[in-house]
Amino acid sequence: MTDTNLIRNFSIIAHIDHGKSTLADRLIQECKGLAERDMKEQVLDNMDIERERGITIKAQTVRLLYKHTDNKTYTLNLMDTPGHVDFAYEVSRSLSACEGSLLVVDSSQGVEAQTLANVYQAIEVNHEIVTVLNKIDLPASEPERIRKQIEDVIGLPGEEGIEVSAKTGQGIKEVLASLVEKLSPPEGNINAPLQALLIDSWYDPYLGVLTLVRVVQGSLKKGQKIRFMSTKVSHTIEKLGIFTPKILDVDILGPGEIGFITASVKTVADCKVGDTITDERNPIETMLPGFKPSVPVVFCGLFPMDNAQFSDLREALSKLSLNDASFSYEAETSAALGFGFRCGFLGLLHMEIIRERLTREFDLELISTAPSVVYKVQKTDETNVLLHNPADLPDINHINFIEEPWIKATIMVPDEYVGSVLTLCTERRGEQIDLTYAGTRAMIVYKLPLNEVVFDFYDKLKSMTSGYASFDYQIDSYKQGNLVRVSILVNGEPVDALAMISHRDQAENRGRAICTRLKDLIPRQLFKVALQAAIGGKVIARETIAPMRKDVTAKCYGGDITRKKKLLEKQKAGKKRMRQFGKVEIPQNAFFEALKMGDN
Repeated sequence: MTDTNLIRNFSIIAHIDHGKSTLADRLIQECKGLAERDMKEQVLDNMDIERERGITIKAQTVRLLYKHTDNKTYTLNLMDTPGHVDFAYEVSRSLSACEGSLLVVDSSQGVEAQTLANVYQAIEVNHEIVTVLNKIDLPASEPERIRKQIEDVIGLPGEEGIEVSAKTGQGIKEVLASLVEKLSPPEGNINAPLQALLIDSWYDPYLGVLTLVRVVQGSLKKGQKIRFMSTKVSHTIEKLGIFTPKILDVDILGPGEIGFITASVKTVADCKVGDTITDERNPIETMLPGFKPSVPVVFCGLFPMDNAQFSDLREALSKLSLNDASFSYEAETSAALGFGFRCGFLGLLHMEIIRERLTREFDLELISTAPSVVYKVQKTDETNVLLHNPADLPDINHINFIEEPWIKATIMVPDEYVGSVLTLCTERRGEQIDLTYAGTRAMIVYKLPLNEVVFDFYDKLKSMTSGYASFDYQIDSYKQGNLVRVSILVNGEPVDALAMISHRDQAENRGRAICTRLKDLIPRQLFKVALQAAIGGKVIARETIAPMRKDVTAKCYGGDITRKKKLLEKQKAGKKRMRQFGKVEIPQNAFFEALKMGDN
């Protein structure tokens, strides 16, 4: 067990691609956390998806030993956090388990939207902040301009920024020394009753449920009986350990230390992230503040391609929700797709990642419905309902009004792209709040309906600004809107999986787009198939799939024309009857293609 004065706990925070994970690699290397042969790039990103996409999804913890110039050996608990706005929840969890933050700013790109959002989160939890100017080896690096920007935009002293190149290793020693000198050690009394914060939990196929904890008071020992305070369940600790980044078993974890425990936790519900763990025999009364529960903003239905895989999907979702507390799910049924789940996510990237993890880690083939946000519907009898699924919208005659969520978006962009960004926001029904400049970069603050951002706003923003714009948002409020449900009818039958809620002005375009796409996806039948988009009883768009035709007159050679006419009339009557009773089977891949993300 370590003396608390020799412990420093810190998170690495930054915007996407500013070099957090590479900096973590260099710190691990400098402290000899791993042998040279075990080192690889982004060593803490252990998911395949993280490596392929080059992003961090899960915050990772590692304990390093650092020998300072005062000849004392310090224990550093480092938490590498994600940079993307969809994973801001991971960042807030890591910050509440630490006393300080290492803020990484790209010395060529400067302060971005997510840099600001993460710094404000760190200041809220009273963190001491050590600033690092990364990528100093790049020819485009302008440390002096960025120092001034840090002072103007964030309000932190710019001259204290340490110049670092996480790629070459320059400045890493100064960063370690600065962490030890500037950050305060954790407080905590080993003799007090046990009080520990549950930071994260995940499922390991060999060890079962692993729980990451930060001890605040008292100590954790092997064989100790502990209680999870919010769920009031008790377990006995079987194994205690730390990550160096390899798993290393220890006998005791004292105040200020971060490590993991296994305690035969069988059910996911027992491990609530943000819970307080205490001793069963000598419990404490007060719980730690924990974390604010995350609020899902985007919902979609997930259905297995093969209905026999429904129970596998349920098991996969329960294991994933243990690892990712920010995602929620509940069972639902659809006439078109069978049994599945309605899942809530923090954003589109989050939704994409979860879907990909289910496919890869659990070998499931899934169909997902169009993403939608949560609407508030007030019915004529004054009751309010939260609407997650457009198919559940009550009849229009029973609705007073519908409210949709609006967000406050901060966009940082070089000034030559300001015009096109303002046009995009205005097209999406946005209201401008603020426009300020820091050097050649503009900071644009807009209020936007979340429904408009969910589809392809981020992609459009990136493509029209050559990738230079950065975007961050938080949920602002609910506002009344002129919203309608667009139903898609195939051969007169509504298909619930394709229903969506849209603003009345854009309903026709969206309805037409889906009908046009379905026309190419649904195979031709022996009868004519009408594809329609409708608002209530009014059809706003229509496409027709022409029937396949058998040449019934092929056997007629010459002769009277009435013979041919008779055969054609007979065929026509048969097709009419077939259309009346015929069912159009929509292939599963047609749903998948029709609901493809990013195409509005």
